[in-house]
Amino acid sequence: MTTTEKSPRLTSEGAQEMAPRAIAGGVEVLREVGSVLRISEAEAGADAPADAETTIINMGPQHPSTHGVLRLMLELDGETVLRTKPVIGYLHTGMEKTGETLTYLQGGTNVTRMDYASPIFNELAFCLSAEQLLGLEVPPRAVWIRMLMCELNRLTSHFLFLATNGMDLGSTSMMIYGWREREEGLRILEMITGLRMNHNFIRVGGTAADLPDGWQQRLTEYLDSIPARLEEYEILMTNQPIWRERLQGVGSITTEEALALGATGPILRSTGYAWDLRRDMPYLAYDQVEFDVIVGTYGDCFDRYAIRLNEVRESVRILRQAIEMMPAGDYRTQDKKVTPPPRARIDESMEALIHHFKIFTEGFKVPEGDAYAAVESPRGELGVYLVSDGSAKPYRMHVRGPSFVNLQVLPHLMHGGLIPDGVAIISSVDPIMGEVDR
Repeated sequence: MTTTEKSPRLTSEGAQEMAPRAIAGGVEVLREVGSVLRISEAEAGADAPADAETTIINMGPQHPSTHGVLRLMLELDGETVLRTKPVIGYLHTGMEKTGETLTYLQGGTNVTRMDYASPIFNELAFCLSAEQLLGLEVPPRAVWIRMLMCELNRLTSHFLFLATNGMDLGSTSMMIYGWREREEGLRILEMITGLRMNHNFIRVGGTAADLPDGWQQRLTEYLDSIPARLEEYEILMTNQPIWRERLQGVGSITTEEALALGATGPILRSTGYAWDLRRDMPYLAYDQVEFDVIVGTYGDCFDRYAIRLNEVRESVRILRQAIEMMPAGDYRTQDKKVTPPPRARIDESMEALIHHFKIFTEGFKVPEGDAYAAVESPRGELGVYLVSDGSAKPYRMHVRGPSFVNLQVLPHLMHGGLIPDGVAIISSVDPIMGEVDR
């Protein structure tokens, strides 16, 4: 698995060589770059003449380009953005505290509603963390089903980005095309899980059900349709002069700045830093499939757009390998502590009925301790930290939502730009407010 070059703007050349490390680390980088950021923040108003009058306006929370209930307070000199202050909390879901009142079995119905554009990843991170506490080993087929579901969900999420990114910048046709591809992906998810979103399909110990009959053919037909559609996107957007003019050089960020601000996902990779948890800290079966980590060079809006476009191609590669290499066997662990009996057994055995009743009403107890599990969601590192007191409910739950952390880069990216550039920048960050206000 190597870094690849997929477009004239996507290359690893010139990227700084840095040893892979956890994003939570790097104290030296924080100290060094943090001072630079503080200076630039202090000088943010110096761009305007001393006698100039600046204006403070609200952008959002009702503004469609803020992708939900995000409010930005902008200080402007004319149309030039001097300062930006993101204001969050309008969704106020409180899912972390809610998760502490639900059993581990019920927790999946809660976390799947955080990043509602890629709910499978929320379920996966929660279950991986709980399985660490339980010391539970998941059957190989369940591992591969989880990986297949994640990459299919990554496709639908990136198609949603391509659609809304096009709409934000005036390419209204792209909204229709991106929605078309996303819809077919959601239909396949619905065929497998029964729902288009908020699936609660990944459960502690495996998955809720096995893959249905005919899934290979349906998924293969979908994957076969994607390459030609991506070529159309390249013509419509990538090679379009107006599109490039709106994105190239807009909202640039360096590797050091991105690391100091805790940014992950396409934002960090757009700077040339090839950090992807699927490759650098492998989980599921990602170390058994071939794929490339897509990186940019300039850290601007165009790189972030192009990275997501080409990550669709890499997800297609992974999905094709998953179809060929999907193992047989159980789709969930047979550990009776966490797995209810088969539905047919409930009608035959009183013990099975009692077992089923107790698991779904009382839950299963998890040993004391704490655990953190992170996955590479379409927006970056999504992590779930669980603390167990030995009961059937988490004592504490904290989620590292990439959308929440990535919002920290907005004031930096928008400084010195124009209001229309701000629309492009917000879209390139791709925040999901359900994850921000969790």
